[in-house]
Amino acid sequence: MGRRKIEMKMVKDSSSRQVTFSKRRTGLFKKANELATLCGAEIGVIVFSPGGKPFSFGHPNVESIADRFLNQEGSKSKAGSSNSKNEETVERLSQQLDDLNKKLEAEKKRGHMLDKAILKAKGLPLKSKAPNIHELSQADLQKMKESLEQLREKVKARACEMEASSSLLLLANEPDIETDRTVAKNE
Repeated sequence: MGRRKIEMKMVKDSSSRQVTFSKRRTGLFKKANELATLCGAEIGVIVFSPGGKPFSFGHPNVESIADRFLNQEGSKSKAGSSNSKNEETVERLSQQLDDLNKKLEAEKKRGHMLDKAILKAKGLPLKSKAPNIHELSQADLQKMKESLEQLREKVKARACEMEASSSLLLLANEPDIETDRTVAKNE
């Protein structure tokens, strides 16, 4: 005998409903995988559980399938509008980035002021400690880079001067060594 026909209606018991959902979802994803493998099809399946949790299966992946589906109709006529949408999105995101950078700088300044206030309240001397490199702005980091490059050049020049001086000192002392050797041989 074959299996009995299952009546298609909502499963009333919540635990049975969850088990049914899990098994059927697994079966659906298995069938989608078989169809993709056997026929070389691109497949995307998105399922939301009764609790609202999303599950997805995609071959090659859900994002590329969804993008292809959404962009397939009139892609040429919509190209201009999608470019303007992209430009608007980029502009909006750039503005958000600028706003966040300004807020970050303001919070850094506020943090420094609070640190000073705490030190002052504790009666400790205000130290002018070097700032943490992660707290510096991009302009400050650029200035620091330039000053470090200048310092490196100065150190390099000073090292060359010291090397030349030491070479001159060695050369100046060599005749004395030869004279000392000659005197030692004669004695």
